[in-house]
Amino acid sequence: MGITVVKRDGTREPYDANKINLAIEHASAGLDPNITWVTQIASELELTLFDGITTQQLDEAVIQVALQNVKDDPAFDTVAARLLLKTIYKRVLGDYADDAEIRSLHAQHFRTSIERGIAEDLLDPRLGSMFDLDRLAAALDPSHDELLKYIGVVTLNNRYGIKARNGEPLEVPQYFWMRIAMGLSLNEADPTTAALGFYDKMSRLDYLAAGSTLVNAGTKYPQLSNCFVLEMQDDIEHIAKTTRDVMWLTKGTGGIGLSVTKLRAQGSPIRSNNTTSTGPIPFMHTIDSILRAVSRGGKKFGALCFYMENWHLDFPEFLDLRQNSGDPYRRTRTANTAVWISDEFMKRVQNDDAWYLFDPLEVSDLNELTGKAFSDRYAHYVAEAEAGRLRAFKRIGAREQFKAILMALQTTSHPWLTWKDTINNRALNNNTGTIHSSNLCTEITLPQDRDNVSVCNLASINLSRHLVTDEHGKLGFDWEQIHASAKSAIRQLDNLIDITISSVDEADHSNEQNRAVGLGVMGFTDVVERLGFSYESEEAYALIDEVMEHVSYAAIEESVDLAQERGAYPNFQGSRWSQGMVPFDTIAITEAERGVPVQVDRTMRLDWDALRARVKGGMRNATLMAIAPTASIGLVAGTTPGLDPQFSQIFSRATSSGKFLEVNRNLVATLQGAGLWERVREAILRSQGDIQNIAEIPDDIKATYKTSFQLSPYAFLEVAARAQKWIDQAISRNMYLETRDLGDMMSIYSAAWERGVKTTYYLHMKPRHTAEQSTVRVNKAETIDQGAGASNGRRGFGASAPQPAAAPAGPARRGFGGLGSPVRSTDVNKGE
Repeated sequence: MGITVVKRDGTREPYDANKINLAIEHASAGLDPNITWVTQIASELELTLFDGITTQQLDEAVIQVALQNVKDDPAFDTVAARLLLKTIYKRVLGDYADDAEIRSLHAQHFRTSIERGIAEDLLDPRLGSMFDLDRLAAALDPSHDELLKYIGVVTLNNRYGIKARNGEPLEVPQYFWMRIAMGLSLNEADPTTAALGFYDKMSRLDYLAAGSTLVNAGTKYPQLSNCFVLEMQDDIEHIAKTTRDVMWLTKGTGGIGLSVTKLRAQGSPIRSNNTTSTGPIPFMHTIDSILRAVSRGGKKFGALCFYMENWHLDFPEFLDLRQNSGDPYRRTRTANTAVWISDEFMKRVQNDDAWYLFDPLEVSDLNELTGKAFSDRYAHYVAEAEAGRLRAFKRIGAREQFKAILMALQTTSHPWLTWKDTINNRALNNNTGTIHSSNLCTEITLPQDRDNVSVCNLASINLSRHLVTDEHGKLGFDWEQIHASAKSAIRQLDNLIDITISSVDEADHSNEQNRAVGLGVMGFTDVVERLGFSYESEEAYALIDEVMEHVSYAAIEESVDLAQERGAYPNFQGSRWSQGMVPFDTIAITEAERGVPVQVDRTMRLDWDALRARVKGGMRNATLMAIAPTASIGLVAGTTPGLDPQFSQIFSRATSSGKFLEVNRNLVATLQGAGLWERVREAILRSQGDIQNIAEIPDDIKATYKTSFQLSPYAFLEVAARAQKWIDQAISRNMYLETRDLGDMMSIYSAAWERGVKTTYYLHMKPRHTAEQSTVRVNKAETIDQGAGASNGRRGFGASAPQPAAAPAGPARRGFGGLGSPVRSTDVNKGE
């Protein structure tokens, strides 16, 4: 019996293999002619067909067959991406004959798409009235879609693209980029010209705005800010207000950091009704429940990190918040936790001294003090406690508590370690109060108090798009392009502050007074691999040092220019910026305050004295730099996230949009160039993406392509320390450890402090056991690697993902690849 296909209007037509073959041939244009793309995909597709298959199912089947072959050649991903783009074009623009018509249809339908979005109350009406839509439509360039990998197309379409009220897609990728550019140009004197500039940069993937901006820019509800940092005050009214604020910020897709250090300890007296406090833990549990009740953008749970200083009397219970066992009402299953550590504590760990825990009600000023002032006051309270003049305190060994922190980190992946005094001493916006915590992902370091909810606005430069080959055939950075990208991104972020809205007045106030932004980078490992370096080499350390110096210089220069054009941020006077200081200068301040050298290279390459002189005249933004995780936008950009290394060369990635097989294209290209790919491909699959024990692969290639657990953890710290020299905020620094020895962990995290690193993020521990990885060939019951578990039935899913130190049980398991599924999650509580 012949196979018929059900069309969108319900009619049937015979299956036409020629149509499919032409689509595959078109999708494989320009790729390796030695691969029989049409024959291989079409023959495997026939095994999936059935009578009555819909046109949509047929499109999806062709794409999935292409994806099943990615392990053989990453170019199959390109085929799948092109096929998916074709289906998106057809849904939004209608049928077309060739590429020339695609471009024409983009221009023809752009105005209609914008006007429909406005009519359905989805888009800001100003998009239709303030812009020359014909001029914007003429600039749309669908050839830029070729830059997107399959997972990038899926992420952009499913996560960020605007849908009509009836669920129909309103945007092709280039409409999406233009809508973002328009939404961030509304305050410009010439919004059309500004939008064209932003569009050109983003559509070429030179830099990307962060997640909340991509979701909401140009819409009726432009909540564009990414990170919010709050401090809960020790009174019931403010606790209630903070709970309300968390609900609204979560609804608006923001990631949240919340300091709870000021809340009095359990058993502390409440004078108003002559009772005692339950302490901060029950309030944290309540907020944790709110995160599950109010989802971010209606798509996933809210995301928040609690911060507490480790002198708090209830800190031992704080350490247990993520444990699986114990009273469920004193646990958090969604919220993360981080410890806010002083220099005083780190020095007491070094000296094996005692450490004292206090009730904040009795030591209320400790939370506001930093550096030497904190140490002096802390010593005073120690004396008061020993003299019997404090109601409640505990005495433990500093090393004992440090080990307890690291044991909790190893078993629950929490709390993350962040350093209070390093953050405050290295801040240039030091005149507006103490910084009490970081954000959800540990890269934002802004002051907050009762009247200010700190806000930061993010974008990230895609470093891999700035590599060029010179006239001698040598690969290197185009520094002019990096400067251009940094300047464009800073202007775009500054615009965002005037356009964004918030449901929390204190957030709007902080945004207006400080205009804080955080420009970061992604694709560092991608670049290191393409240059043939090892991540743990001096070449890589010098590279991140030089890259971040250029990005920082250009960002500061642009903020100075914007201050001359638009005025300095209101809180500029009195800041270290106003004294002509730049991030590099805070290293000496940190050393002086802690009395311990900061172990970091001091090389400078650019004319910073000239820039310091200009900085004194005014800065538009209180902060400029922060390196976010870029887990989701890295997928769209098609590069490695943030500063992270590769954790495997072949793996299955799990996202909110599904599971995707990823193969390291750089490795494949290197091995193809050496004539080795066909010979070692199956061996790489058998070793689950690990090339280190494959004899045919040369040592220099092995050094370049070490994975996360094969690299020294000190390499992660050195990369972070070199980058931190130039960054006024912080870095979301994931850590990967093979060792489970507490002594080793103490040395590693102490080294982070010694190098002047401000914060660390997730700790990923190498799994003790590896689930079975099997490959089932199409129409063959052949497995490449057999183990003890059950096959997942997918083809070529390589390595098991690095787990966080421990994946919490029950609802808290959010995306980590458990249950034998060898996956890596990119949507684990990420706020950016």
